Amino acid sequence: MKKMLWIVTVCFCAALASAQEITVAAAADLSFVFPQVAAQFEKETGRKVKLNFGSSGQFLLQIENGAPFDVFFSADVQYPQRLEAEGLTQPGTLYKYAIGKLVLYVPNNSPLDLAQGLRALRSPQAKRIAIANPQHAPYGRAAVESLKKEGLYDSLQSKFVMGENISQTAQFVQSGNADAGLLALSLVLDPQMKSAGRFVEIPESDHAPIEQAAVILKRSKDKSTAAVFLEFVRKPEIVNLMSRYGFTLPSAGGK
Repeated sequence: MKKMLWIVTVCFCAALASAQEITVAAAADLSFVFPQVAAQFEKETGRKVKLNFGSSGQFLLQIENGAPFDVFFSADVQYPQRLEAEGLTQPGTLYKYAIGKLVLYVPNNSPLDLAQGLRALRSPQAKRIAIANPQHAPYGRAAVESLKKEGLYDSLQSKFVMGENISQTAQFVQSGNADAGLLALSLVLDPQMKSAGRFVEIPESDHAPIEQAAVILKRSKDKSTAAVFLEFVRKPEIVNLMSRYGFTLPSAGGK
C-alpha cells in the first residue's frame, strides 16, 4: 500500500512539474530580450518557459496545423487576430505588447553614409542587401514598403538576400554575406551587434506600424501558467527591459 502511495505521489508531482512548463512561439525580433524575460519569470515563479524563435508567419501556419504551443508572441498583430477569428485562441487573451522599429544596419567598416537613410543603398558598394522574407516576416513587409515609399525598390530588388526571419537576416550582415540589412532595432541593440556596426532608424511614416501581439492558444495544456506569463510581460520592469531593446508600447497599451 505504501509502495502504491509512493508511486501515485511521484506520478502526481511529475505531472504537476510538467503542467507548469509552457512552450512559447516567439517572433525572431525577441530572440535577444526574451531569454532574459523567461529567466526572470522562472526565477520569480518557479515555472518553466521553453522558447522557440522564428518567423511569425511560419508560426501561424504551424499553429493552424496543430503545433503544440501554449502562447504565441507575434511580430504582426494580424496573425493572432486571424487565429482568434478561427477559434484557435483562448477568448479575451489577445494583448498588443509592443511596436517594433525598422533600421538600416551596416558593419563598422562599411563605406555607406547612413546620413542618407535608405538612399545610401543606391551606392555601388551596397552589392547585397539583407531583408526578411516579406511573405511571412513583418519586418520584411515593412522593408519593402519603406523602399517603395522612397522609390528604391525596383532598382534594388536584384540585390536582395532574403532571410526566413529577421534573426537570420541579421546573421547575413554579421557573417559578411550582405553589405547592409534592414533589421529590427531590437536585434541591433544587442551589445554584440551594436559594437560591430552602425544603424539608422527608418521613419515610421515609411511603413505600416509593426504592431506586435500575443495570445494564449486554445490548445495550451497549461493555460494557468500561460496566463501568468502573459501578465508577467505587462510588469513595469519587463516593459522597461523591452524598451531598452527598442520596443515601445502601443498607444492603447493593450487590447
